[in-house]
Amino acid sequence: MLEATNTASDSTVANPALAAEAKIARVAVTVFPLLVVVAGAAGFLSHGVFKPLAPSVPYLLGIIMFCMGLTLTPPDFASVARRPWAVALGIVAHYVIMPGAGWLIAVALQLPPELAVGLILVGCAPSGTASNVMAFLAKGDVALSVAVASVSTLIAPLVTPALTLLLAGSFLHIDAGAMVLDIVKTVLLPVVAGLLARLFLKNLVAKVLPALPWASAVVISVIVAVVVAGSASKIVAAGGIVFLAVVLHNGFGLGLGYLAGKVGRLDGKARRALAFEVGMQNSGLAATLATAHFTPLAALPSAVFSVWHNISGALVAAWLARKPLQD
Repeated sequence: MLEATNTASDSTVANPALAAEAKIARVAVTVFPLLVVVAGAAGFLSHGVFKPLAPSVPYLLGIIMFCMGLTLTPPDFASVARRPWAVALGIVAHYVIMPGAGWLIAVALQLPPELAVGLILVGCAPSGTASNVMAFLAKGDVALSVAVASVSTLIAPLVTPALTLLLAGSFLHIDAGAMVLDIVKTVLLPVVAGLLARLFLKNLVAKVLPALPWASAVVISVIVAVVVAGSASKIVAAGGIVFLAVVLHNGFGLGLGYLAGKVGRLDGKARRALAFEVGMQNSGLAATLATAHFTPLAALPSAVFSVWHNISGALVAAWLARKPLQD
């Protein structure tokens, strides 16, 4: 998980340690999209190399989720109790805006069933693993960002299959029960294991924390390469419409996420956090579920989303960081 500190970003100037962490975060956010783009190109050009790795995708996602669990601390969950309204608003906005936008775009663009289900599945996934860093770079409320991301991930085993069945069931058969089990195994259990490791192996975990952003970036890139390889034969024909759908989906999420914070009367820092918590998805989970339950083509929107939302997120974060906060 690409993670930033929970301390307010405007204190980095006075704190050399935070300034160093901010620099690392900026480098990671710059390099990460490049890694994903290179991985996608490698998967397309050398699909014979990566396609046989498809069975390893759930385990790779488990590694990413374990890394996410390692970054979580008790104060992250305490912030939920301190600010229940803001966290609840973020969760509801996330699981209403993105699934709904995915369905609307799929219908409006008349996507084929596999692509429609894939896009909707991306929308029904929990918050993306890089959303905390984007909130940090945008001078947003990182504590709120971490809380929303954590809760959305923990409730995903119930919410993601239910929403996918509701919105995508008319396109393809959805086995919601099997999807619940898959999310528990690949998301919930690894996150809990990481959290327990953070609690009971503090010294060891402290040594590996600096490497987690890069480990997650590499593993996500491998997942993208494998997913792209699985649908390489159809990318030329479907790539254009998928890219348009993903750009619209991500754009609606970022814009409407910020607007949800404004409607909920949250301050400027919280609005910025919600923009990324709504607009950035755990596309690795969506790709894993699409590959396991549907066809390789259904995983294509997830692969494209993995590339695009990190590029757009970095650009929006840089733009917001230069704008004055509005309460």
